[in-house]
Amino acid sequence: MGIWRLVRAAFLLAAISTSGAAIADEVLSESNDPGVVLNSRLTDLLSREKTALGRIGAVRLERLANLPPREDGRDAPNGIEFSTAFLDSLPKPEGGNAWRCLTEALYFEARGESVRGQFAVAEVILNRVDRAEFPDSVCGVIKQGTGRRFQCQFTYTCDGAPETVNEPLSFERAGKIAALMLGGVDRMLTRGATHYHTVAVDPYWASRFPRTATIGVHHFYNMP
Repeated sequence: MGIWRLVRAAFLLAAISTSGAAIADEVLSESNDPGVVLNSRLTDLLSREKTALGRIGAVRLERLANLPPREDGRDAPNGIEFSTAFLDSLPKPEGGNAWRCLTEALYFEARGESVRGQFAVAEVILNRVDRAEFPDSVCGVIKQGTGRRFQCQFTYTCDGAPETVNEPLSFERAGKIAALMLGGVDRMLTRGATHYHTVAVDPYWASRFPRTATIGVHHFYNMP
């Protein structure tokens, strides 16, 4: 829903709750045609809406239109919730090499992100597996370029820092996300994104690739 619809709905709800009785009185006492009164009321409300929006300012309207999505899972695939409570309700996962590689990538690359953000990073990795331009396995995608310092695709594989799991609960949650994604959960957050970066950097390719989403501190892009 666009910002204009949201604000308009808010105004209409407020008007109905505060002046519904007045409208009814007018219909009964001033006109035999309810449409005339309602049309007049709506015209007045829309005029007040326009005035109020003008006072908000363009910058604030832009921020309102781009509020981050809720973390209540309303736009999640069926059966999935983007919450730690949901992940904690799942059994401890197990898996093979692909699961381990994806779990490590989510833990070392995105454990500071929201649950939604971690699902989004997993989407990027699996989207790459499906593309001919990248290796055709999860581990292959994640380890592409590993060994060349700061030339790898996923920083944790070539930054020289030890890959030590110091937050077991976060690792377990990452493993549950990995298991769900490898199990075929719909990829609906990033619209086919193959790349992402934090908002703190500006890689050379960002201006050439269409941006598909912004989730948390990451921008997502789809390589043409």
